[in-house]
Amino acid sequence: MNNMLALPINLSVGTFDSYLSLVARMPKLSAEQEYDLAVRYRDEGDLEAARELVMANLRFVAHVARGYAGYGLPLADIVQEGNIGLMKAVKRFDPDMGVRLVSFAVHWIKAEIHEFVIKNWRIVKVATTKAQRKLFFNLRKLKKDLSYLSPDEAEVIADNLDVDVKTVFEMERRLDGRDVGLEPGADESEDNSIAPIAYLEQQNADPAQLLENSDWQNRKEDLLMDAMAELDDRSRDILASRWLAEEKATLHELADRYSVSAERIRQLEQNAMKKLKAAVVLAA
Repeated sequence: MNNMLALPINLSVGTFDSYLSLVARMPKLSAEQEYDLAVRYRDEGDLEAARELVMANLRFVAHVARGYAGYGLPLADIVQEGNIGLMKAVKRFDPDMGVRLVSFAVHWIKAEIHEFVIKNWRIVKVATTKAQRKLFFNLRKLKKDLSYLSPDEAEVIADNLDVDVKTVFEMERRLDGRDVGLEPGADESEDNSIAPIAYLEQQNADPAQLLENSDWQNRKEDLLMDAMAELDDRSRDILASRWLAEEKATLHELADRYSVSAERIRQLEQNAMKKLKAAVVLAA
């Protein structure tokens, strides 16, 4: 946060267990204390009051973060993201709403954690739409066991989450998949392990075709330069100023340069373009 003091607790220092023990010993705030601190921060910009609000609620972030321990990501990183959400909540908290900070902050904490999990759980993103995100964080809890979903179970989940059955099955496949390295790992034998690099086709990667395309592009550039050289100085300057310069000139700027109307510059530009096209076609 731009205008809030950084947390005096660094998750990279010491063990994560030590951090959890430390935040658990932080004194809790009464409703009255929390209200007074929130008013001081809101009305006076008191950063010390904001810091106290954050510190007193770090234990709540750790509690929420534990619910995301099954995604294979470091819990310390998840807690750190949740702390960012807590600080954003403190910045936006209005004590006159009549609710405690934790009730308001839980949305911000989970939003930051969700974004972190989605971005880091897999190399290939598994949830890109709103419906997929909803499924990502709820499908495991709704499944009765580790076996694949039956059509009836998928139908129930789809109804509960207001998504279609196809999306449910697609997310199940994504969650049950795993990341595969493009090339064999250092501990894998190339003779016994066939990595995706051996069978995945790269589209538009025919060396002969690439070379041909490169040669043709160079040829077109040469033809264009030759055709430009055949134009008169004014027409060549107009095209260069309008299309090739880093800072493109306007019709009115060129009109002032040549003491003619902007419409006349437009006509000269069109005529020069026609000559270029004709010359390139003939030469090709």
